[in-house]
Parts: sequence; structure tokens; C-alpha cells
Amino acid sequence: MMTEENLEEASGDTVEEHESKRGFCGCCCIPIHWFKMLATEMHWSFVLGVVVVYGISQGLGGALNRVGTEYYMKDVQKVQPSEAQVYEGITSIPWLVKPLWGLLTDVLPIFGYRRRPYFIFAGFLGVISMLLLSLHEKLHLVLALMSLTAGSAGVAIADVTIDACVAQNSINHPSLAADMQSLCALSSSIGALVGFFMSGIFVHLIGPKGVFGLLTIPAGLVFLIGILLDEPYMPNFDYRQVNQRFIDAGKAMWTTLKCPDVWRPCLYMYISIAVSLDIHEGMFYWYTQDSKDGPSFSQETVGFIFSIGSVGSLLGAILYQNVLKDYPFRDLLFWTQLLFGLSGMLDLILVLRLNLKFGISDYFFIVIDECVFQMIGRLKWMPLLVLSAKLCPLGIEGTFFALLMSIDNFGLLSATWGGGFLLHVLKVTRTNFDSLWLVILIRNLLRVSPLCLLYLVPRGDPNSSFLPAEFLETKEGTETQATENIELVSLINDVDGK
Repeated sequence: MMTEENLEEASGDTVEEHESKRGFCGCCCIPIHWFKMLATEMHWSFVLGVVVVYGISQGLGGALNRVGTEYYMKDVQKVQPSEAQVYEGITSIPWLVKPLWGLLTDVLPIFGYRRRPYFIFAGFLGVISMLLLSLHEKLHLVLALMSLTAGSAGVAIADVTIDACVAQNSINHPSLAADMQSLCALSSSIGALVGFFMSGIFVHLIGPKGVFGLLTIPAGLVFLIGILLDEPYMPNFDYRQVNQRFIDAGKAMWTTLKCPDVWRPCLYMYISIAVSLDIHEGMFYWYTQDSKDGPSFSQETVGFIFSIGSVGSLLGAILYQNVLKDYPFRDLLFWTQLLFGLSGMLDLILVLRLNLKFGISDYFFIVIDECVFQMIGRLKWMPLLVLSAKLCPLGIEGTFFALLMSIDNFGLLSATWGGGFLLHVLKVTRTNFDSLWLVILIRNLLRVSPLCLLYLVPRGDPNSSFLPAEFLETKEGTETQATENIELVSLINDVDGK
């Protein structure tokens, strides 16, 4: 009897052990199965393209560029916080003309290809501009701004090319639209996490200009994608039709934009972003200034803080994907916008040094602040991206998605310049931060103001299409189908071919 009982206990322990191992392996396999599902439904090349452009070029490269540029403006060019805000807006101008890049990729093939030349050009532009910034000993501010703007243009061109694929697949697979945006967000967040973690260390070791030299690597990878991209060759394209195609695309965009189901959410997107003033440069100068009034964070600490913020952004993307993606847009945007305004009070507590009165160190508090801000910001941004992808008509999906993103980017530019103007009016400088608390309070109040405009956003099911049926039909069926078949040639096949 004792032997039988011992055998039963041993077998029970074995079953529990197998179940625990199976549960652990199952959790680890969920992301793999998700990637396989996306690759099966929309082709593996689409998934790989998103990871390269969003993860490496925008995520990793964007993180290094942000920290490197901030220290470059502060320590090399020695500009004021309000000026740095204005210059940051100038370098973002290429993102405002995204409809132009989108229109070119939709209607103007080069040497018979729609996507390859634009990736190659984007990578080449990024490599040259970053090399100029890194190798020139004392670059004039105007030339530095031109180089930074050119590098930004390279990232924007690569972004709009992959965005066309995202928008098109969102229409062809409406139930996977949220999954595609989650893939973009996860790739960007993971890349930014790695980039921010290394950025402070690199700035400390090789300086801001050395970081610009490292940024030639993501640009080179974008160039490489242009070489490896396999897409249908169109040798008989009639370039005499380009003008008419531009006119037709412009008319189609205007017709779509006049639809109330389209312009109303577009108006909300712009206002909600524009009134959320960006005062990041004022905060950056404050917590890196070597004085007794601020935390005086080192370069490595700043990079680590931003990397923790990327963890918050990643958590926001995961939370949206697994919990919130099926909630109506209007309900989700209400809570995220409200929390976005309330989260700004953490900055006010930090600047007024109230955290020290509660025994919370500056380092710990700003880590929590950055993590919460990035997580809520991602939760606020994700439904807007999904909604934008669903507002794109077939045939000009790349162009129209770029138009919607340029509206958002114009909102970001308005917020950046508005924040710089507020810093200037309240006399926040490199050494004077007495009015910074008032700047933060005004920003927080403006953040919650878009709640009164939520009626502009549709309340419907986010998994359904919002466009009328006539906008989902295209006369360019052949070309649209050709765009769907974009593939990336594997390196193995390329080597075998040689």
C-alpha cells in the first residue's frame, strides 16, 4: 500500500512538473506563434520590413539620434531650451511632407520598381548626412540643421514606404489591423529600449558626434533593404501618365477627406496632439544642469531613464494588444487622454521637489514618471494609428496614410513650437528655471482640453471598416495587387545566385 501511494505521489509530481514546463514554454511560444500568424496571413517579408524600419531605423536609431541631438545642441552648439525646441521642429519638417513621399511611391516607379529606389535613396541620404555631422570638426548651426533635417528625411521616406504596406494590409485584413499596429509599436519600443540604454554610454564615451557616426549603420541597413527588396518589375510603365496619376490621386484624397467619417477624426487627432505642448527641452536642460536646484543627472543616467521609458512604451503596446484593442475608439481615447493629462502632474511634483519631502529620490521618481508617461502616451497613440489605417481608400493607401500621419506630425510640430514659445515667454533659459513649474501646469491643463471634442471620433467597433463602400474600390486593381506581392529576397538566395 505504501509503495502504491508513493508511486501515485511521484506520478502526480511528474504531471505537475510537466504542466508547469508546458505552461512556461507555452508563454514563451505565444510571441513566436503570433509572428508566424502575421507572416502567414500577410507574408513574412512584410513582418521583416516592419521590424527593420520600425525597430532598427526608427527605434534604435531614433533613440540614439534623440539623445545625441539633445547633447549636441546643449553642449556643442550651446543653444537655449526654447531655441532647441524650435530647431527640433525644423528637423521634423520632412515628416510633414509625407504625402509627397507616399504619392511618389504610389504613382511613380523608378526604373520599373515602386519601392526599391525609395529605400535606397532614404538610406543614402541618412548615411551622407550622419557622416557630415560626425566628421566635421566645427559645423555651423545652419549646416548642422540641414544635415539633421536630411537625416530625418531619410527616415521619413523609409517610414512612408513601409506605412503603405501597413495601410494596405489593414484594409485587406481588417481584423488584423490592431495586430499590425502592435507589431509596429513592439518593434519600435524594443528598438528604442536598446537604443536608449546604450545612448548615454555612447554619448559619454564618444560624444554626440560619435553617436551620429554610429547612426550610419541603421541608414545603411535601410539602403540594404532597397537592394534586397524583391518586387514585380514593370518595364512598360508609361511615364506620360504620371501627371494624370498625380491629379487623380489628389482628387481621390480630397474626395475622401471631405467625407465626414474621415475629416472629423482627423480634426480631433490634430487638436489633441497640438494642444499637448511639448516642453521636453526645458525639462532636459533642468535635470542635466549642474546645479543644486536640479537632479544633475549624468549622460549615462539620462540614457537609462529614457530606456525605462521605452519599457513603459512597450508595456503600453502589450496592454493595448492583449486587453484594449477591441474597445471602441471613443471610450478608449477618453480614458487615455484623461490619464495623459493627470500623468503630467508627476513633472510638477518633480520640479517643485515635493518628491524629496516624501523621501523619494529624484532618480527613482523620474524613472517612474518617464515610464508612466511613455505607457500612457503609447496607449493614446495606438488607437489613433489603427483608426488612421482604417480611413485609407484602396489605390492611394500609402499616400492617404502618409497624409493622415503628416496631420499628426503637424500637430507634433505645433506642440513643439508652442512649447518653445511658452518656455521663451516665461523666460526659461539654460540657467533660469524659476517659471518651469508654471509651464508644466499650463501644459497639463491643455492636455485634458481635447476631451470636449471626443464626439468627432467614431464610437464603432475597431475591427470593422469605417469607410463607405465606394472608397474601398479601386480602378488600379492590377497595380494594387502587384504592391501586395512585395517580397524581400533572403540573403541565402542572394549568395546562391552569385
